[in-house]
Amino acid sequence: MLDYDKEAAAYDATRGGEPRAEAAADALLGLIPAGTERLLDVACGTGIVTRRLAAARPATRVTGADLTYGMARMAAGRLPGSVLLADSRRLPFRDGTFDAVTSVWLLHLLDEPEDVRAVVAECARVLRPGGVYVTTVDKAAAHDVGSDIDAVLAPRPRRPAPDAAPLVESYAAAHRLHPAGQARFPGRGQGRSPRRTAADLRRGWFTQLPPGAPLTERFVSGLEALPDQERPRADPEFSLRAFRKPAVD
Repeated sequence: MLDYDKEAAAYDATRGGEPRAEAAADALLGLIPAGTERLLDVACGTGIVTRRLAAARPATRVTGADLTYGMARMAAGRLPGSVLLADSRRLPFRDGTFDAVTSVWLLHLLDEPEDVRAVVAECARVLRPGGVYVTTVDKAAAHDVGSDIDAVLAPRPRRPAPDAAPLVESYAAAHRLHPAGQARFPGRGQGRSPRRTAADLRRGWFTQLPPGAPLTERFVSGLEALPDQERPRADPEFSLRAFRKPAVD
């Protein structure tokens, strides 16, 4: 996994910045009920999406939480007094504290199924009866857009997706969270170019391809042979799932 303390300063610039944040926030807001009084954004990162949620719903008290100091510090600059350091597997809130909980681009980062289950369980626990949990699913698959880059990378080893939609749905069901909608949004500015993808391989962004390994370098060579080295291919399209906690437990 990347060191997100080190990544924090450049994180937004390398991942679509404000256009991507706007698309994510708009999709989230379409699944978060009007009248939500308290919202928790788990793994809020730099707060670039969280701030938009707060701005769009001024009557909603929005709290951000992140595990890494670098990310939480940046988020706190965007939402003063509303961000704290917290492990999403052990949230420091009482049962039923929030009307809505979101976790965007989190579950795919977790290495163990029990960690994904723990996050979903905690999000369910801190939801009030009738509350809604919204999360991204199938993050890695979103980047496969049918491009020539994807064709080069197709044979690469992959780990099982910890945020596969059927898995997340089963974890949610185990905590009596019922499907309540879904949405998709573009990862604006995140379309891959061959040169950038090769650099990402050499940085270790592909979890099953260690930097400098012979197999990694073979994929780099394939990418370097593609035309239009600087041209981004199509943007990914991310998926959201919403789940509602029963109004009466």
